[in-house]
Amino acid sequence: MVEIPQTPKEAPPARTGRRLLMKQPTMRRMILALTPVAVSGVYFFGWRVAAVLAVCAAVGFGTEYLTSRGRHQPVSTACFVTIMLFALSLPPTVPLWIAAVGIVVAILFGKEVFGGFGRNFANPAIVGRAFVYICFPVDLTGRFVPAFKGLPGGLAHWSFTRLGEMPAYLADSGRKLVDAVSQASPMWVSREYGFDVLAHGGKGASLWDMATGSIGGTFQAPGEEGVRVLSAGSIGEGCAILIALTAVYLLWTRTAQWRLMLGGLAGLVAANVLFRNVLGFDGPRQVPPLAWQLLSGTTIYAVVYMVTDPVSGAKRKGAQLAYGIFIGMAIVVLRWRGVFVAAATFAILLGNLVGPWMDMGADAWANWRKAKAAGKEAAS
Repeated sequence: MVEIPQTPKEAPPARTGRRLLMKQPTMRRMILALTPVAVSGVYFFGWRVAAVLAVCAAVGFGTEYLTSRGRHQPVSTACFVTIMLFALSLPPTVPLWIAAVGIVVAILFGKEVFGGFGRNFANPAIVGRAFVYICFPVDLTGRFVPAFKGLPGGLAHWSFTRLGEMPAYLADSGRKLVDAVSQASPMWVSREYGFDVLAHGGKGASLWDMATGSIGGTFQAPGEEGVRVLSAGSIGEGCAILIALTAVYLLWTRTAQWRLMLGGLAGLVAANVLFRNVLGFDGPRQVPPLAWQLLSGTTIYAVVYMVTDPVSGAKRKGAQLAYGIFIGMAIVVLRWRGVFVAAATFAILLGNLVGPWMDMGADAWANWRKAKAAGKEAAS
């Protein structure tokens, strides 16, 4: 979730004088919810994560400041929500210049060209994420590393790539440190070799590991000698338990719309059960088990923070569940049949495109029911 329509009291005036930052309590709650996820990213991957966030914050704020001043408006607090969502969706070792390019695209072309806060047709963070994923596929798919484990974890390190030797829990893998970078993530392994490769004999990718974000170990790839190192995913997607707790906070404070979140989960569960358990697409390079689908990749991160963006999503109550269900089902299908593993990005963009049509359908249905009720009343 990136931007939420504000009440009239929170809406910015046409001219704001010297105010630099728009007052948006809802956005502050969103930033508060994302902060523990950012801290967990530092714990799992080192202080370089803070550098990625800082670069995105500086460049993103500067981009919106330059564009919003022309409208005589302050920078929206939602700008920092976009910054955090985009930065946390990147690999831990992403080049800083790519992070900077991506956040410019997210702010400038995902929101500002449409008139600024509340006028974007698509989720700005997703726009930036899709841009860098397509334009820099090697850096966006080949910069994953295993997570630090135990205490103090990454809090005592700058980055996995700066270590002098492999961590103790990977020391017996026979791999060099440089070989551990850009190794396979759990979702990639499941897609290429099948879920059973990690379920039987793999280390560091149990359901508990994925739920807590402590992903990193070894696995035996079919047809290959020796073992390969298992890497974690993007910065913010790791700890599903932590994301679920922040989801409770967002729903409790009414920062997020429950229909959008529930619809996303329901669509993903329904599609996974249909294709895997009912239709039997359960082999290698097909649909993984439901628990694996939920905990691996960006599933929980996308459903909790991205699908629930009400500016780019469906607005009508009748359409919000359908919108979430559409995206959830699209995530399963695109992960299974699509070229890119990062299916959530493109599923949400597709949802952003069909959301207005769903609102129109909901309005048409409501008008038809009113007309029908009025007709019955007139006839009686």
